[in-house]
Amino acid sequence: MSRLPKLRIKNLEPKYPIIQGGMGAKVSLHKLAAAVANAGGIGVISAVLLHEKDRSKPMKTTCKGIDVESVGLKPYHYAHELAREIKKAKELAPNGIIGVNIMYALTHFYELLMTAIDAGADLIIQGAGFGKDVFKICNTFDVPLVEIVATPKGAKLSQRLGAAAVIVESGEAGGHLGTLDSLWDILPSIVEAVDIPVIAAGGIFDGKDMARAFKMGAKGVQIATRFIATYECDAHQNFKDYIIQAKPEDSIYIKSPVGMPAHAVRNPFTERLEREGKIPHKCPFNCLKTCSGEDSIYCIADVLLKSVSGNVEEGLVFSGSNVGRVNRMYSVEELIEELVTECERELERRNLNFGEE
Repeated sequence: MSRLPKLRIKNLEPKYPIIQGGMGAKVSLHKLAAAVANAGGIGVISAVLLHEKDRSKPMKTTCKGIDVESVGLKPYHYAHELAREIKKAKELAPNGIIGVNIMYALTHFYELLMTAIDAGADLIIQGAGFGKDVFKICNTFDVPLVEIVATPKGAKLSQRLGAAAVIVESGEAGGHLGTLDSLWDILPSIVEAVDIPVIAAGGIFDGKDMARAFKMGAKGVQIATRFIATYECDAHQNFKDYIIQAKPEDSIYIKSPVGMPAHAVRNPFTERLEREGKIPHKCPFNCLKTCSGEDSIYCIADVLLKSVSGNVEEGLVFSGSNVGRVNRMYSVEELIEELVTECERELERRNLNFGEE
C-alpha cells in the first residue's frame, strides 16, 4: 500500500497527489496535460494567450447547456483555441483529470473561465489575482475551484468562499510570484489555517521534497519546471534544452510588466532588460488587465511566445529555483514514477505513512 496521502479535490482523486503546474504561454497545453493525467497525476493546461482573437464573433449565451443570463452571468466570447486544447487532452486521457490554470490578471479572464467550464475542464486553478465572483461561477456549474495563495489570510478567505483546495505557491516557483518567501516558511501556517486540502508548490524537485511537504501537512504537490524537460511538453526543444543547460546561478528574479516579480532563467533577453531597463515594443495582445501597454517595460506576451517557439535568445524563459538541477529529458511517465518511488522510499526511511488503511 502506498505511503503517499490521497489528494481529494471535491469528487476528484488522482492516483498520485501530483499536479503539473500550468505554464504559460503555451508551455503546458494538451500534450503535456494529457500525459500527466494518463500517468496518474492532474494535468493542467495554461490558458495564457488562448483567448478568442476575433472579437467580432457573436457571443456565446450558454455554458454546459445552461443559459448564462438565467444564472446572472453575461454572454462571452468563446475561446476556441482553449476549447480545442481541452478537447484534445480529454481525448488523449479519457480517464484522467484535466485542469485549466487561468490567471485572474488576464484581460479575457471571464471568457477563458466560461470556455474552460463549457469545454469540460475537470477543475479550475485561479492565480495572479483574486476574483470573488469566480467562486460563484464555478459553484454554479459544479466545477471545483483551486485557489493559488501565499498567506493564511488568503487561504482562509478562499475556503470561506468555497474553494475545493488551495495551492501554496512560494518564491521558489517559476513565473509570476505572489511572494518571495520560501515554501517551507509559509506552508505550515497555511496548513493550520484551513480544513481543505493544501497543495505545496514552488521548489518541489524530487521525492524527498514531496515527503517533506507531506510531513508538513500538504495533501499534494504541484511541480512545473521538471515537466518542461519531458518529451511530451508542448514547448519547442530549444526551450527544453535551455532549461536542461541552465546552471544554478542562472535562476534569477526579474521585473514583470504586470507589477509582480517573476522567476526566470538568465539569458540574453534578461541581460538586455537589466542593461536598458525598458525594451520598446508594440502592444498587439492586450492580454493583461494590469499592463500599461506600450508604456510598460516590455511586452511579456511577445517574449514568452518567442521562447516557447524556440527563440530562447530574444525570449523570456520562466522557471523555478531548481532549474540548475534539471539535467536530462524524461518521459512524463518515467518522471512521475521516479518522483513517487523516491517519495515512498523517503517516507519509509522516516517511518512516515500518510496512506489510508
